[in-house]
Amino acid sequence: MPTKASDTPARRRVLDTASALFYAEGVHTVGIDRIIAEAGVAKATFYHHFPAKDQLVRAYLEAEYERQRTAIEGIRAAAANAREALFDIFGALGANGAGPGFRGCPFTNAAAEYPSPAHPVRQTIANYRRWNHGLFHDILTAAGDPTPERTATMLMMLRDGIVVGSDLDDPNTLRPVIKDAVTRILDRAT
Repeated sequence: MPTKASDTPARRRVLDTASALFYAEGVHTVGIDRIIAEAGVAKATFYHHFPAKDQLVRAYLEAEYERQRTAIEGIRAAAANAREALFDIFGALGANGAGPGFRGCPFTNAAAEYPSPAHPVRQTIANYRRWNHGLFHDILTAAGDPTPERTATMLMMLRDGIVVGSDLDDPNTLRPVIKDAVTRILDRAT
């Protein structure tokens, strides 16, 4: 993630530490004192950068959002055409789900811990999901899909199924059917 003026080494350590712990163990199970200890910062330094834990959670999700956006835009740019971009994006999603240490989607995981859609953390998650849906919509429009809004919603459902299924089931049994699922959605839409 690109550095910002406010991205001091101490802030970066806190965010990196929190990100690893939140993803591995869950947001609510990881306390501030543990993050402070593992990041090696003073309590005052922590609170200077993150006055509340929810602000840290949002920073964690925003950093993940930026990481994913950069990766997906790179995949999209490298694809020969819009349809190939979708296959490549979903292929990368399946590969990620089969990777070591995969524990589901950080956004889905955090949403399960913040049930109120009005909560600021859920708003960050909603922003990510709108971007993801919009990305699919834009690619589908470029591919000439006659109903890009509906098809983008189907692809979001498939995406959600992949990230949950890759965590709960054997991701290696899911990977071979991802391309087939995307093909069926795309071919049904035309």
